[in-house]
Amino acid sequence: MSIDVDRNRLSQNKMFEWLRDTPQLTDMVTVNLWDTQGNQNYNIYCALIPSNQVESALSNPSWDFLPDQGMPCAVKHHENGKECVEYLRYGIANGIEPLIIVREFYGLRDDYHEISEEFRLFHRLYHDKKADKYIKIDDNGDEEVVVLVESNCIKIRLKEICQFLAIKEMYLSIQFDFKEFSKYSLEELEIQKSGSDHRENLICWGHYYGNLNSGSKYQAFSRLFGVRLFPPLPKSKSGFWGFAEEQQKEEIKFIIGINENGDEILANRYDTDYYCTPVHFRKQVLDKYYQQPSKYSVEDSILRCGNLWNLYIDNHHDDKVCVWLGDLGRDLSYKEQLHWRTHNILPQGSVSETYFKRQILAEATDSERPEHIFKQRYHDLKKSCDKYLGWQLLLPLDSDDKHNFQSLRVPATDEQRDFDELVQGLTKILIDSLNEKQLNKLISSEQRDNNPGSINRLQIAFTECGVQDTADHINFLRKLQNLRSSSAAHRKGSNYRKIAEHFDCENQSLRVVFTQILCQALDILNYFIGIVDSGQISKS
Repeated sequence: MSIDVDRNRLSQNKMFEWLRDTPQLTDMVTVNLWDTQGNQNYNIYCALIPSNQVESALSNPSWDFLPDQGMPCAVKHHENGKECVEYLRYGIANGIEPLIIVREFYGLRDDYHEISEEFRLFHRLYHDKKADKYIKIDDNGDEEVVVLVESNCIKIRLKEICQFLAIKEMYLSIQFDFKEFSKYSLEELEIQKSGSDHRENLICWGHYYGNLNSGSKYQAFSRLFGVRLFPPLPKSKSGFWGFAEEQQKEEIKFIIGINENGDEILANRYDTDYYCTPVHFRKQVLDKYYQQPSKYSVEDSILRCGNLWNLYIDNHHDDKVCVWLGDLGRDLSYKEQLHWRTHNILPQGSVSETYFKRQILAEATDSERPEHIFKQRYHDLKKSCDKYLGWQLLLPLDSDDKHNFQSLRVPATDEQRDFDELVQGLTKILIDSLNEKQLNKLISSEQRDNNPGSINRLQIAFTECGVQDTADHINFLRKLQNLRSSSAAHRKGSNYRKIAEHFDCENQSLRVVFTQILCQALDILNYFIGIVDSGQISKS
């Protein structure tokens, strides 16, 4: 490495640029760093400084809080000739607190760095342990990464820190210590041994040059160390209930009709007498939620986002979804309303009879939609198996496969991709989940060896148990499996065209075809329930 390069490194120009840079509230700032490699040694550690100690913290570049502090301890002192013991939560009596706690275990266990519990609870952060990041979930259910834990550093978004500081009435102190080493002496580098301390607004630093003793592989060094403070946000901007300013909720105006001039009539829940006006949407409005089953749940007449919010919906139509105007404004955030507004259409017809009876007449009414009935009968089969068999004819789906059940519905469009995914999901529910282990107990070993496959085992087991009228149902399961194998699981070819012809895919929309498939699948569930309830299958 040349003398010019080393001279530039020891000037610390790059780190001075970092020091004077003004991060945005949306930026991830490094609050903890331990980076020792080659000819440099960089360390950053942070602390929370009470507002009344800001001038003291900036009086010199020394650190106010060290990484080995932050742990509970007791101190002894004498008062009026009497010994007193005081407990210190963070091991220091001046009110300074850690944001990052360094956990060490004497070399017997791996050390690690821990985010302040109060900070995590303040923002209700979820720890994604696989990615080692902390996530904040807002009132809409959207997730944002607030903390990133990397191999040698921790970064936290400045906004959340400053909100926390607002309530704590404290400042964030980023303490830094950057050392650069050179194999050249100061004389060779044409640098004089020197150093001085400086103060600039909320930054205090010292920059020093020196020579090292003869026992080091380096001859010279440069050290830049000090503190940089970040102020809190106003308490009104903390986002914390009780302190944050209340903001009036924004609401979208939706199309509720058309006037005599052909102009759209727009309204929200605050417009007189419009609360219970039905607003109509394309059925595709629900695709967003079906595609994220780990976050959303689309059920019979209700849409849920975890336990955060829910919206009563009329999802009992083939081509649309209806929602009361007032519910849209009351239950959805402005951001979520924007999504629904893009699918808003002019009213066509009225709400479904099922929805009207439930919402207006307060009558308990069963849904007539095949996807709703299928899911209910699926649960009914589980109850019957628990009661009469002691084992499940259809094994519960693994966590990685549950989305196939949650997303099962009549598709909103004729997209081939949606059709293939739904066929594959239905096959996993009805065929891949058949309990072969228990079915094998109902048939001979010879039959097991000569008849591989879950559908074959099901057919033989039913025959052995004297179950009647199995042919049509077994045939449907085989056709469904073939459809999955030739469409969703493999490239489409002659096999797909042959099975597609059976389901009349060429002459009907894929939405109609899947509706028919789902109705046949529902017949299978009803058939299974009848067999189990009748006691024709043996208990385990």
